[in-house]
Amino acid sequence: MSFRTVLVVDDEEPLRQLLAVILRDRGYEARCVGSGEEALRELAAHDYDLVLTDVRMPRLDGIALTRAILERQPGTTVIVMSAYGSHQAAIEAMKAGAYDFLPKPFKPDDVLLCLRKAEERERLTRENRRLRTELHGGFPSEGIVGAAEPMQAVLRQVAKVAPQKTTVLIHGESGTGKELVARALHERSPRAAMPFVAVNCGAIPGELLETELFGHARGAFTDAVRAKKGLAVEADGGTLFLDEIGELPLALQVKLLRFLQEEEVRPVGDTRSVTVDVRVVAASARDLPAAVAAGQFREDLYWRLAVVGIRLPALRERPADLEPLARHFLARFAPLRPEVRGLDFSPEALERLRAHRWPGNVRELMHAVERAVVLAEGPIIREEDLPDAVRSRREPAAGAPPAPGDDLSVKRATAALEARLIREALSRTGGNRTRAAELLDLSYRALLYKIRDYDLD
Repeated sequence: MSFRTVLVVDDEEPLRQLLAVILRDRGYEARCVGSGEEALRELAAHDYDLVLTDVRMPRLDGIALTRAILERQPGTTVIVMSAYGSHQAAIEAMKAGAYDFLPKPFKPDDVLLCLRKAEERERLTRENRRLRTELHGGFPSEGIVGAAEPMQAVLRQVAKVAPQKTTVLIHGESGTGKELVARALHERSPRAAMPFVAVNCGAIPGELLETELFGHARGAFTDAVRAKKGLAVEADGGTLFLDEIGELPLALQVKLLRFLQEEEVRPVGDTRSVTVDVRVVAASARDLPAAVAAGQFREDLYWRLAVVGIRLPALRERPADLEPLARHFLARFAPLRPEVRGLDFSPEALERLRAHRWPGNVRELMHAVERAVVLAEGPIIREEDLPDAVRSRREPAAGAPPAPGDDLSVKRATAALEARLIREALSRTGGNRTRAAELLDLSYRALLYKIRDYDLD
């Protein structure tokens, strides 16, 4: 990878002319402008591989220009120039996303070396991205298997959105693979080398979630014996994935909205804010527009998160992917039985997998295959190795009338159904309550309350 087109931005004409000569002598196409505003107009009209800008300029300085460029064209490489005494400003520009800074005064070789370093970085980034794609069979993230058109549409959307910093809201039923898609967005983005930080907003009690997200100062509360960085700061430069965003308490929704708008974090108990650069991806199995209508989720936060929405299809909507997914999980869990060679499904087992409705989606299928691999006595997974729910040949008819003499109390019938579903979910997950909550499409806190109410401990 080599840069060919360079935009030089500096309010001093002699320096612009010098840089133009240096760059053109080495085969670069150089265009020079005298202000940040002019640079933005030029970038809107033409594509440039690299922008070389001064930090100190009137009106729109190099820091603000860097932010504006990377917001509009995230793939552009920016290098800032700074004289002695303005190095701190150059560091601020790098925090805003600039790749490097070039100290003034400089020699021609200094400029060319800086550009070669940037070219090598870009070459390695593209090569790593290509290798990751090849390693994962053309899919943007390990674990995403989807040849059916509904998933292909999702993958095309991921490829289109990933390079941008745009906030994305992923919605779909529990178990459809929302975190895998969030990771794919990160891996296909210019932030791939930086952290991907995931937080389940439904698994952390509301009173602790704020300090988890934004951190706290020393002495902010009784047990705060030392300051703690929040997950938003841990994700600086990378991606922050907010899973089950619909479970976020209303009071914290206000603070998240402020963070998204201002890109600043104020730790609990601190008087200072910290600037962070993160790409936020959120996900929810809840119907967020319905939650907005019910007053349970802020409308302004919803629209701020849903700049781009990606809907994941349920497994029943992509039947062509069921067998490839089952075989994918079979290969993943085969090492659990190192003494067995040639693990495979019997025709009857495959038929039962195809017939099941998969209310828990891909996650339920993964757990079913893992269980079958562990329980199978030989190399062939039989129908009886599958979970009871999958082996059952009767699907309950939706809206079927009650049998004569049945209790018609809706309240008692609902409670009995909830208790049965919770028992089944806990059984499938081996008692793992976090995974059971995901299968049941409940928040972790709601599941704990129901376990207590139905005396299921």
